[in-house]
Amino acid sequence: MLRAFATHRIGLLLPAALAALFASLLHLPLPWMIGPLLLVSGLRIHGLAVQAPPGSRQAGQWVIGAALGLYFTPTVISELQRNAPLILGLAACSLPLGMICGELIRKLAGCDRATAYFAALPGGASEMAVLAERHGGAVDLIAAAHALRVTVVVATIPLALTLAGAHGSDAYAPLVRELDLQRMPLLGAASLAGVVALRSLGIANAWVLGPLFAVGALTAAGVPLTAMPGWLVNGGQLLVGVALGARFAPDFFERAPRFMSAALASTVLALALGTLLALLFAVVAPAATATLVLAAAPGGIAEMSVTARGLQLGVPLVTACHVSRVVLLSLGASPCFRLFRHVRARQRC
Repeated sequence: MLRAFATHRIGLLLPAALAALFASLLHLPLPWMIGPLLLVSGLRIHGLAVQAPPGSRQAGQWVIGAALGLYFTPTVISELQRNAPLILGLAACSLPLGMICGELIRKLAGCDRATAYFAALPGGASEMAVLAERHGGAVDLIAAAHALRVTVVVATIPLALTLAGAHGSDAYAPLVRELDLQRMPLLGAASLAGVVALRSLGIANAWVLGPLFAVGALTAAGVPLTAMPGWLVNGGQLLVGVALGARFAPDFFERAPRFMSAALASTVLALALGTLLALLFAVVAPAATATLVLAAAPGGIAEMSVTARGLQLGVPLVTACHVSRVVLLSLGASPCFRLFRHVRARQRC
């Protein structure tokens, strides 16, 4: 029965929803994302050729981005401006930490520097793969490393914070908490307009950043919108979880075991360094330590922001940190790699 449902792209959503409900019964954090992710990745690794419905990741990111935009009230924008040094500082640290993790991959896997470097940077998988291709990196290995990184982070950080009792009560809250069906078309139109605008500019992560910026701008301006229905947010998380799990294949670890083992070690190191960085910033920053751990974690924008939302840990601050990091990595990864490679070449002379 499971095989019959799972091998159909749309039918896969039913067992994924059951996995989410089961994860909810177990009181796992982010059950609507982690449950489907673990189910689908497990099916894929065991040889069942399941595939995510077309556009599932984009649809899930669209919903999550729009829901996050509702948090950016005028009061929150003012607070983010006050925390600008913290946000930019965390983003800036992602490059040197990525270089350290890249060196670990290179030494453990014995691969070329471009592949190791772009596989370790905590940016979007597609953006890092495109940049790596320009420098001669192995795109397939880089994409696999990023899939593993995001999966490990999503499966460990929320659970670790939950076990540590890090459930906050931050003052951050959406501007509107009640569902208003009459204003739902405005929310949908604004979020889609944001997607179109960013895609036309060739900006990566348009499906999460577009709705986030568009809805966030309206919210910051005080435009009354509507709350996002809970079932819709859960559905968005489910689609993202299914899409992440579908990246795995039966030969995921067998195809390049040495490289994937190195990528796993790099992810663990990135988690440790990110946590250490959060503890250092917690000494001088007013934000809660758990919030800073999420802000510094090497996960994706949507995944870490949803974690912050579920645990009530400074959603706008976490989102702003991850957005800033992605922008910085997209702009600075290539120049830093050329500088890094040039310095290493001179050291060998």
